[in-house]
Formats: sequence, structure tokens, C-alpha cells
Amino acid sequence: MNSVSADQLKSFGDDADADPICNKSIIFPNRVASLANSFEKKDRSWYVKSQIPTDLSIQVDDITFKAHKFPLISKCGYMSSTELKPSTSENGYHLKLENFPGGADTFETILKFCYNLPLDLSPLNVAPLRCASEFLYMTEEFEAGNLISKTEAFITFVVLASWRDTLTVLRSCANLSPWAENLQIVRRCCDLLAWKACNDNNIPEDVVERNDRCLYSDIATLGIDHFMRVITTMKARRARPEIIGKIIMKYAENFLPIIDDDLEGIRGYGFGKNELQFSVNRERREESSSLGCQEHKETIESLVSVLPPQSGAVSCHFLLRMLKTAIVYSASPALISDLEKRVGMALEDANVCDLLIPNFKNEDQRKEASSPEVYTIYNVDVVHRIFEYFLMHEQQQVLGKPSITKLLDNYLAEIAKDPCLPITKFQVLTEMLPENAWKCHDGLYRAIDMFLKTHHSLSEHDRRRLCKTMNCEKLSLDACLHAAQNDRLPLRTIVQINTQVLFSEQVKMRMMMQDKLLEKKEENSEGREDKQMSRDNEIKTLKEELENVKKKMAELQNDYNELQQEYEKLSSKQKSSHNWGLRWQKVKKSFQIKREDDETRDGARRRSSTGPRTSFRRRMSMS
Repeated sequence: MNSVSADQLKSFGDDADADPICNKSIIFPNRVASLANSFEKKDRSWYVKSQIPTDLSIQVDDITFKAHKFPLISKCGYMSSTELKPSTSENGYHLKLENFPGGADTFETILKFCYNLPLDLSPLNVAPLRCASEFLYMTEEFEAGNLISKTEAFITFVVLASWRDTLTVLRSCANLSPWAENLQIVRRCCDLLAWKACNDNNIPEDVVERNDRCLYSDIATLGIDHFMRVITTMKARRARPEIIGKIIMKYAENFLPIIDDDLEGIRGYGFGKNELQFSVNRERREESSSLGCQEHKETIESLVSVLPPQSGAVSCHFLLRMLKTAIVYSASPALISDLEKRVGMALEDANVCDLLIPNFKNEDQRKEASSPEVYTIYNVDVVHRIFEYFLMHEQQQVLGKPSITKLLDNYLAEIAKDPCLPITKFQVLTEMLPENAWKCHDGLYRAIDMFLKTHHSLSEHDRRRLCKTMNCEKLSLDACLHAAQNDRLPLRTIVQINTQVLFSEQVKMRMMMQDKLLEKKEENSEGREDKQMSRDNEIKTLKEELENVKKKMAELQNDYNELQQEYEKLSSKQKSSHNWGLRWQKVKKSFQIKREDDETRDGARRRSSTGPRTSFRRRMSMS
């Protein structure tokens, strides 16, 4: 087909009385545009309402447009340069537009523009019209004020003057690739949004949480590709890390599932571990069938790649949530390791609920594993690596961070309730922090006691090995009194704790005597000789009590040695542990009787001494 030149079309439009243009025996009157008043749709076809029969059939997607050839050739360079094929079903020509930007709706608008019908540009349709006009080559060469110039001016002067319109145009570019990229529509919109977000410092911080129409919240509703472009541009413009972090957290809240909500109940042990694993696996299978799992995985990897490296840009709670989600959707090991390092550097802001990472195992992993460790409720290996990264970051300077020891104590107390947790992993976690990091071992004792209560079948050797991680000298008096009567602890630990109790009483008694001596030094010198005699008597009594304590400690050590020998004999003869428990109860009872006799003798000596004196037990209770 011979194309009609732009000069011919222009001269034809200027002279209303000119002769009609002949092109392959097809005559186009110059007033055909004014004869098309509207369009009508029948089935899957659009028809131009005109007195002149249509001679061109154009197929876009599954819609067929019946139009005239001349109005399109007069404004579209693509039409004038394309060889049209004669239609086999009817008179005229047929053209099929493959991969037309914007689809049939956009072509309908362009067709109306070619017939000089009113054109309504808006942020919703300007991007598809700009791409479609470029596809059809609707330049100024064919007509002044053609569609390319109109849409380009609308984007430049209207859309880019408003960030809301810019967001609308950017969303409409989701299905216009690569046209929107090549025409720089996406780049210009992303640059405008990034510039606005970097320079809009007057928005209060709580607006991001409350106002869904805030700029930050609206950016978090974009597709992942355009969102990444905006965030990358913001980082290139050196936006504040906390602003970038807030937008990323908002995006994750919008598009990523919240694992904690799906697993609600595990913290209170409302569900069994098998129910938990089956529910997680079922959720992953459902999402895999709809390709949701792969989309979530790509989203997680993209978000982590643009996280600001500065500490405090995102919360530790968010990092742990991302870590759980990354484990569920099988993200790359490098990404999971990066998240673990980030959590380790912000571990002081974590809480024990965030560290309870469920042990996600698929069915194949459970079949391959022979040990019951695969059925553990929590993934303690991840937490172990997090504490290692924390120690590397802090260079083991955790002495002035009591929150870390408290966090570890609470975490140990929670995982100790898992009957499938191996003692090796539990013990390794108890030895993570240096001993000088703990000022008190009451929390560690509570966790060990909970583990022994749950794993009641542990051997005596394992119990002793586990209790070695606890320093009895750092237990409070209440914890010592509780442990002295705890049958779950090994015998050696109980003896050490009883010794510690006696030593604590001795120290308290000595401090009480020192306080009394100080008080007496401040008194008047009257009656000094009588008070000196009373003081000597008290010191003498104190020495006798110390001697009694030493004797009791020696007796306890002898009893322990005898019991140890007897226990070894019973073990060699494979006797039941019932008799051993009865003997131990007798020893404890004899120990109680000895202590009561000693207290009785101490009370008698105190009553016989000069001046009124309270008993040792009473003074201890008063203190």
C-alpha cells in the first residue's frame, strides 16, 4: 500500500473544497470526521456511527473496531506506514495490533481523538495514552497538537505538580512495560515522589500511623518494582534512614503476612507442636498453589536489600518479624544470615516473645531426620547465632547490660517447656554469656528447674552437668531455700546450696554484729565497762556459733560421701531408686533434727547470757 504523506494530509485539511484523495481506489471525503458522532458496541465489536460505510477493521485484544481508514492515517504514522491486508469476511481492510499499550480501552479513546471527538485526559489514562500514541507514532509531523504532545504536556505540567496524581500515574504504569520505562514516565514519577519524601519534613511522626493518605503510606501501596525504584532514589538523595525505615515497615505491613498472628497460641502453649507445624505447612501449600509463596519470597528479599544499615532505622521487632517470614518462605541463606546479624546488633531492644521463632520444618525434612529434635517447637539454632553476633558486635562487653541477661533467662524459661529440646542445645544457650554478665542466677535457676521438670527422665550425670552452669553463690536466699528442698536437683547441688545457705546466715549474722558494734561506739561513755563485758559475751557466743556451723558443714560432707558410696553400690546391684529416695528423706530429716537441736542449744545459751538477746533464727527472720 502506498502511504499518504503528511504534507498531502495537511493540504487536504486546509482546503475544504479540494478534490478527494484517491488511494488504491478508496475515496476519503474530507468531512468524514465531522460525520462520526459516537460509537456503539455490538457483541465484541465497536462501530463508528457515520453515514459513510466503514472500510477498516482493527482488532485489539479480543475487541474489533469498525472504523474509517482516513481519520487514522491522518494522525497515526503507524497506520500510514503499515501495509493493510484486505479483509476476507467483508469489504475493506483488516489490521491486528499486537501488544498494544493500554489495551482496547485505550485504543477506543485514541479512535475518538482521531475523529475529533472530545478528549478527556486524567491521571488514570494519560500514561496508557502516552504509550499508545508513541506506539502509533502520533507526532506533530502529521498534525499540530497531536496526541503525543498533548499527553506529554499533561504529564509535565499537571501530573508532576501533584504527588497524588504522580502516584496514580505510577500505579497505571504497572502493565505498560517497557513503554513507560522507555518514555521515562516511571523515572520522572519516582524522582518526584523521592524528592517530595526527602524534603517533606513537616509531617509529624504519628501521621504515618494514623493517616492512610499520607505520602509515606501511599508510597507503601505501590507495586514492588516501582516501590524499589522510589526507595533506591531516596537513598541516592540521602534521605533520613528513619524515613526510609518507616516506609519499608509500612510496605511490609501491607503486603507480607504476619506470622505471629497465624501462630497465635504457641506462646501460651494453647496448640500442640504438631498442630502448629501442620497449620504452617498447610498455609505454605495453599500459597504455593497460587504462586503467593514465591511472590512473598521475592518481596522479602527486595525489602531486606534496601534496609538502611544504620541502627535504629527499623525496630528490632520488625527485623525479627522479617526473619520469621524469611524462614517460613525459604528465603536465601545469605539473606537470613544478614537478618540475624542485624537482630544481633539490636538485641537490647528485643523481647522474649519476638525471639520465640517457631521451628518450621517441611515434610521432607521431618522424614529425613531420625532424631526427635526435628519436632522441637522453637528454632533455638537461630537464637544461638543471634547471641553470637551480639557478642561479636559488643566484643563481650555485656557486664553493664542487665537487659540481655534477663532476656536470655526468660527465653531459656520458655524453651525449657519443650519436651523435645535436647539438653545439649539448652546447655549451650545457658553458657552463651560470660559468667560476670550475671549479677544474680535466680532466673537461670528457674529455667533449669523448668527444664528438669519437663525432662524428668534425665540421668543423674545430665542433671549434674546442667546444674554446673549455675553458680550457687549468686542465688538469692529465697532461691537457695527453694532449691534446698527441690528433689529434681542432683544431690551434690543440694549440698552446695545448703552450704551456701549456712554461709549466708553466717555473713548476715556477722553484719548484724558489726552494726551493733557501730551503734555502741556512738553511745555515751557511761556504763562502758558493763557494755564491754556484754560485748565480750556476745563475741564469745558468736565464736561458738561459728564453730557449730563448721561442725555442721563437716557432718554434711560426711553424709554426702556416705550417700555417694551407697548410691554407687545400689547402682551396681541395679536396685530401684525407691529405696534411695527413702534413705535420702531420712538424711534430710536427720539434717532437720540436727538443725533444730542446734537452734535449741543456741537459744538456751543466749537466754543465759547477760542482757536480753533474741535467738539467731528470730534475728534472721527480722532481718
